[in-house]
Amino acid sequence: MATNELNNKIFQDEHLAREWLESHLWPDGPVCLFCGTINNATPLASRPGLYQCNEKACRKQFTVMVGTLFERSHIPLNKWLMAAFLLCASKKGMSTHQMHRMIGVSYKSTWFMMHRLREAMREGKFPGPLGGKNKVVEADETYVGGKAANRKNHVPPKQAVFALVERDGKVRSRHVPDVSGKTLRDAMVTQIDRASYIMTDEAPQYVKTGKEFSGHGTVNHSAEEYVRAHFWHTNTVEGYFSILKHGIVGTYHHVSAAHLHRYLSEFDFRYNERAKLGVSDKERTEKMLKGIVGKRLTYRRVGSGANEQA
Repeated sequence: MATNELNNKIFQDEHLAREWLESHLWPDGPVCLFCGTINNATPLASRPGLYQCNEKACRKQFTVMVGTLFERSHIPLNKWLMAAFLLCASKKGMSTHQMHRMIGVSYKSTWFMMHRLREAMREGKFPGPLGGKNKVVEADETYVGGKAANRKNHVPPKQAVFALVERDGKVRSRHVPDVSGKTLRDAMVTQIDRASYIMTDEAPQYVKTGKEFSGHGTVNHSAEEYVRAHFWHTNTVEGYFSILKHGIVGTYHHVSAAHLHRYLSEFDFRYNERAKLGVSDKERTEKMLKGIVGKRLTYRRVGSGANEQA
């Protein structure tokens, strides 16, 4: 990541951070969360960034953080923005210990911050199915959880992750209870355009489901076949899994089943907004911060996993 980006004043000054966030979340003026009125609010002198809605039926006070993942946070907004940038700029993630040292916030608070930021990376609604006519979607499953050497006592079983990757496009991964044909089919038919060409390995779980799409190609990994005629392969989805596993084993060391879906959101987001698609670290951060709106994540909902090694 570029050092000059970290020297940006919005990472050093809370008021500049607030003004920056307002300009990105409110491009047309202050938006009242309570009644939805745009650019019809009066700034109050009692506190910078505090507005009062001018609608007679509302008249409520609000800030840019109301109705977002940052609401009621006592952590300075510039710390939030720096943490968001660091997480977005780190291809394989950043550990909570490393983050809390860099931004100067306690470990416990940083752990909660990072789960909120991962929630911002989660797509609330998928814009549409992957693939389409003349497009290839690769499907594969793997198991993650970290190495046993990274755990002191009980070593929980690894968790199954299923991923769909459109070649030269986006990824959608999910934590699945098993890798049965029914479970994988449910994920595929709801996330992939039926006009797509499906590419998988030789696993029998895909045989029946593959017939529901325009075509189904396979490679036989058990016979050490990985690429055939430069077209038949699952290297794209395996490349995604490589990034995911390097992040979990090398950066986070272990993630619990309870929070695996949040880590998948993090890795999916960075992959979908990767540099190869022309997205810079700054642009990736700006896109992520638009995802803080309309979401609430309390410590009660995530605190059960506070013993994660991160």
